[in-house]
Amino acid sequence: QVQLVESGGGLVQAGGSLRLSCAASGRTFSSYAMGWFRQAPGKGREFVAGVSWSGGSTYGADSVKGRFTISRDNAKNTVYLQMNSLKPEDTAVYYCAARVGWAPTGEEYEYDYWGQGTQVTVSS
Repeated sequence: QVQLVESGGGLVQAGGSLRLSCAASGRTFSSYAMGWFRQAPGKGREFVAGVSWSGGSTYGADSVKGRFTISRDNAKNTVYLQMNSLKPEDTAVYYCAARVGWAPTGEEYEYDYWGQGTQVTVSS
């Protein structure tokens, strides 16, 4: 069982930056691949970025490549999402998720645990 708690969301102007954190409970954090997803108002949840259980491999959606960076610190049981050059279209609730296995995927149904989400609002 893993519990995930996101933090770091907020209101930022376009072009600004935010860093989201996701703290995980449990002793087996390094056994999970981690992902960040987001859900904008009136839209479905979409994959943003993922990181392998070692942190050695990362993946990002085309819409955030070059702007967002995912990383993890297994010693701190935490995964991060550094978001730079934010755009109004990045406004969404951001969720972190964990799946058993080495690699993340872009499919939300393949994740076993989810956080409660943190709101990110980017003003123009």
